[in-house]
Amino acid sequence: MRRPSDTKQRIQEVARELFAKQGVQRTSLQDIADRLGITKPALYYHFSSREELVRSIVQPILDEEKAFLAGQEALAEVKPRALLEGYFDFHYRHRKEIVLMLSELTTLADLGVIDLVLDWRERLVKLLYGPEPTLAQATRAVIAFGGIQDCTIQFPDVPEDELRRAAVDGACAALGIAP
Repeated sequence: MRRPSDTKQRIQEVARELFAKQGVQRTSLQDIADRLGITKPALYYHFSSREELVRSIVQPILDEEKAFLAGQEALAEVKPRALLEGYFDFHYRHRKEIVLMLSELTTLADLGVIDLVLDWRERLVKLLYGPEPTLAQATRAVIAFGGIQDCTIQFPDVPEDELRRAAVDGACAALGIAP
């Protein structure tokens, strides 16, 4: 017999698959229950709504990003390349989920995730340039961080270490710092 946490994980796995294939809005809890061979009430036992299910998939990623950012903010001195490499590693590790999130911006906006991500980007810029970055600095940082995230998605067949080096070097170039 499966433990409830096993069922919850199975629901999340099937939901990820269906969300990626059909989109969040076009995937009902009934679709997920049918794929799992369980009743809709059994699914409701674990998740009271589609939004709760989406949040359960996204929240661990958000928690990890939040911890990464807090760890960087706690450092006495931020090393830009190390910050960029950590940012790449996070996005590379979660690139499938990030593709799902990007395809469901309306759902993420409803969950407050977009505002959270924009706040994190602002904090990352301040880590690089201090509390009052110029517009030029802020735009370079947005290009650097956005570019890193995009590279983890755009080049799925490139070996991780090669992509990491190229993406971080490109971000350093955008920031005007030595790679």
